[in-house]
Amino acid sequence: MALAPPAGKSDSTVSYPAAGQSRRFYSQQFTFEGFEPHGTKKRAEKTSEASRRANRLKVIACITMLLAGLAIWGFAIHQAVHATKPPRTPVTERSTPHALGFAPTVENKRASSQPAPKGMAWIPGGEFSMGAQDPPMMNDVGMQATRDSRPIHRVYVNGFWMDRTDVTNEEFAKFVKATVYVTVAERKPKAEDFPGAPPENLVAGSVVFTPPDHLVSLNDHFQWWSYVLGANWRHPLGPKSNIRGKENYPVVHIAYEDADAYARWAGKRLPTEAEWEFAARGGLAGEPFVWGDAFRPDGKWMANTFQGTFPVKDTGEDSYVGITSVAQFPPNGYGLYDMAGNVWQWTSDWYRPDYYLQLASAGGVTQNPQGPDAPYDPSEPNERKKTHRGGSFLCTDQYCSRYIMGTRGKGEVSTGTNHLGIRCVKDELLHISR
Repeated sequence: MALAPPAGKSDSTVSYPAAGQSRRFYSQQFTFEGFEPHGTKKRAEKTSEASRRANRLKVIACITMLLAGLAIWGFAIHQAVHATKPPRTPVTERSTPHALGFAPTVENKRASSQPAPKGMAWIPGGEFSMGAQDPPMMNDVGMQATRDSRPIHRVYVNGFWMDRTDVTNEEFAKFVKATVYVTVAERKPKAEDFPGAPPENLVAGSVVFTPPDHLVSLNDHFQWWSYVLGANWRHPLGPKSNIRGKENYPVVHIAYEDADAYARWAGKRLPTEAEWEFAARGGLAGEPFVWGDAFRPDGKWMANTFQGTFPVKDTGEDSYVGITSVAQFPPNGYGLYDMAGNVWQWTSDWYRPDYYLQLASAGGVTQNPQGPDAPYDPSEPNERKKTHRGGSFLCTDQYCSRYIMGTRGKGEVSTGTNHLGIRCVKDELLHISR
């Protein structure tokens, strides 16, 4: 849910973390001073310096937990519910394994018997190695992109249809017009959802990337994320912004329930993490990028990512600064655009950093995995998080390099940002003979 900013900020923005961190924590932990949308200044001024110092220590502690929390946790939970194994259709090898731990991707030979739904591509399904290899030139800063993407393990998924692009503003607007749907970021938060939060802080808004004007330490993401009052899918950067002329841009500021509601309306669903990765690989095995083994093959940019000095200035060497319209770069082997960069995409799987260890420990090939039974993030153990995939226009080898194939993101289900969107899938309609 949305929440108002901590006090002491005269404008509409305050420091705020990436989507992985939940809003609930900040509504409870920060001392709110000076922010008086309804004349609440006197109440806030009663907060003591000792209390403020304690809250700062809590924030520092939670940042530390976030940075450490992607390590694999070695305790078991109940095995995730798997779909019933279908009759295996003939498969064919598509590529030679390119990295230690990866075996060839083998695709189902059978094509779909139904016409392609508008704007969707057929993903044949099959067996593949899921997970991330050591990325080239990986450093020790930022999010340590591959830690929760191990061990590499074998998975089988059925064939399905997938949107060729992220859902656009134009497509989402049709859904809103038809259903009068109001997104999470547009709603005033309910006090019962944020126990302990001062009433004046329960104000609609969303999380926006706001780059600082000077170099900052990369271990403090509070310096480039802001909570912006009035930010939502119609106003991506705040109430003074709009999406006129950006009908073909990915819709953003989408919480999980927003994404799920859109998918159901469209007669589709959100992909599992395994489906998403199979589709993103496009038939390749073990390559570090959606398109192959080189980040810039022949010097060509292949995705909308961050160039320059993060987070201060994106120099736009790939021709784009910030988010851009869909399908501006070449598609992958299955005809899917923007499976790396531009905006993150929700999946239906709960997030656990140790989930791959559970699957690998079971041995064999996991059939149509649906994710763990329940979420768990060590950095926020009481929050419910789903997995994100694909990275965004903010990904860079200086900090978050999750444009790397197989890497994972995470997000609290009620939290959207201006770099998080939707891509849907649709099951093949099978005709059963009687």
